[in-house]
This record gives sequence, C-alpha cells and structure tokens, in this order.
Amino acid sequence: MSETVQKMPFGYEPPVDELKGTIVYYDSFEHTTERELDLAAYITKERSFRKLVLYPLHEQSLKRMTKEEVSPFYKREDRLHEWKRDRGEENVIVERLEIKRKKYTPIDSALRHLTETYPKPLFLLLTGEMANLFASYSSFEEWIVKIRLLLTEEPDRLHPRLLEYKHRWESVIQK
Repeated sequence: MSETVQKMPFGYEPPVDELKGTIVYYDSFEHTTERELDLAAYITKERSFRKLVLYPLHEQSLKRMTKEEVSPFYKREDRLHEWKRDRGEENVIVERLEIKRKKYTPIDSALRHLTETYPKPLFLLLTGEMANLFASYSSFEEWIVKIRLLLTEEPDRLHPRLLEYKHRWESVIQK
C-alpha cells in the first residue's frame, strides 16, 4: 500500500458512479435473435447498468426444465461471443458456470453464483415462457424479493405467482 500523501481541495467530493448493478440474460439462446441481444445491450446502456451477463443454459439443464432439444452448448456460446465481438461490447460477459459444471444446474445454484459474483442489484432478463417456468419453482418466492425480473415479452397466461409479485417485474417490449 502506497503512503503517498495526496492533496485534495477543501470540500472535494469524489464523483458519484452513475452505473449500477447487473442485468443477467438467462436463456438457452437457441432461438434468440441478434435483435433480442441488441435489445438487451440497449436496455443495459439505457438504464445505466454496469454489466450485461449472458447466461446460456447447458443442454442437461434445458432437458430437465423444458424437455426441449437444443444445439450443443459450445455452438450457442460461440454465437454469443461472435455477437459480442461484432458489436464491440465491453460490458458484456458470457457466463461459463454451466459449462464448468457440465451437468444440470438448478436455477437456485445459478442465482446464488450470480449474486455472489456480480454487482447488485441483480435484474434477470427472461422470456415470458422462462419467467413462467421460474415462477413455478418452489424457491421463486425466496428469490423474487432479492432480484427483479425484466421480461422480453409478456406471456399469454401468467403464472399465479407472477401475478402475485407483479410489482417485482416489468415487460421491456420494444415497440
């Protein structure tokens, strides 16, 4: 640690950091378009968030959650890295927790990791279908008070828990 004396003018206030928290785009990224990724990056900048974390789900996680067949993780991840490179996005991170585990990762474990790793507040960007799925889990009520949800589209039928916690989420549909 440096013991260099620094002189500051009387009444100096350090500049306030305008950036806050993290948006986590939690999805399979199988059918996600570049427009949707651009929308996520735009929301991050517009709302002055520090980071956008793209969290692609492992095939095993998706198989347990939705029974949907998806392309291999590395192909979906490569597409995200390519999008990031093409846009020159500095504040975008492609999270690799799922590939390190190489197996099903419950959303609780993923959220615990994300809240410990990235600056708060934590906002979860989800599709309407994924939000309904998240609301169906028993741990939803525990997590919804710690994080907020941003939905890329509002589903036709909302899960009853999403209706109950309507004040903790909002739809960010680009019109």
